Amino acid sequence: MQVPLLQIDAFAERPFEGNPAAVMPLPHWPSDVVLQQVAAENNLSETAFVVAALPDGVSAPDASLPALHLRWFTPATEVDLCGHATLATGAHLLQDVHPDAATVQLFTRSGWLLVHRDPDGGYTMDLPSVPLTRVDVDPVVQAALGVPVLEAWAGMDLVLVVRDAATVAALQPDLAALAGLPVRGVVVTAPGTGTGFDLVSRWFGGEAGIAEDPVTGSAHCQIGPLWAQRLGSDDLVARQLSARGGTVRVAVRGDRTLLTGTCVRYLTGTAVLPD
Repeated sequence: MQVPLLQIDAFAERPFEGNPAAVMPLPHWPSDVVLQQVAAENNLSETAFVVAALPDGVSAPDASLPALHLRWFTPATEVDLCGHATLATGAHLLQDVHPDAATVQLFTRSGWLLVHRDPDGGYTMDLPSVPLTRVDVDPVVQAALGVPVLEAWAGMDLVLVVRDAATVAALQPDLAALAGLPVRGVVVTAPGTGTGFDLVSRWFGGEAGIAEDPVTGSAHCQIGPLWAQRLGSDDLVARQLSARGGTVRVAVRGDRTLLTGTCVRYLTGTAVLPD
């Protein structure tokens, strides 16, 4: 079957910035084996697959809004939450499929997520906040990172707090060692003092099979609430200091984290999949 294949730079203000995601609307779900093969073929940090039909027994929270079923795959595995590919999917749906809608509802492994159209041309995702638990700094992790770790926290990822933004920007970790850790990924974060941002971060893959992710929305569902509490503000502007870079506006609202960013479309094409 032939299906659309879009590549959209999420959390990007211009081409070749932010995090590229593949977005593939499907008429129905093929096997998980095929989905994983397609994600490996796309070879981006995430491929978002979206189907208009909801699973049996699932009803949308708001019957007046478009509702679809969304799944995310890295080249190595299916994941429970992905921010940038959700942002890219929402941008596609609100631009191309439901141009008269202000919001789309997406059923996922993390429950119902919302993507809203913003008046300034951006998009805001309503995602679950991910609680963190303080843990000891593992000497193996400390050695792999190559810089002093002030704090370690366990959530969806392993979150490491370091001294400052310059330390985050200059990181040259042992990627093979980090990839061998039994965690989805490793977030390294610091306050953004002197950068014009409230907080900064980088994200390195563990079990997800990604060396370094350019901009990681789901990481900000973990570090957003952490820095909101420390900085005394629930509304923050974050910058991920990867080579591509990207800006994420973060609003912590109870047990939800709202992430806002812009998207730039790079590619619109057609993929041929097994029937």
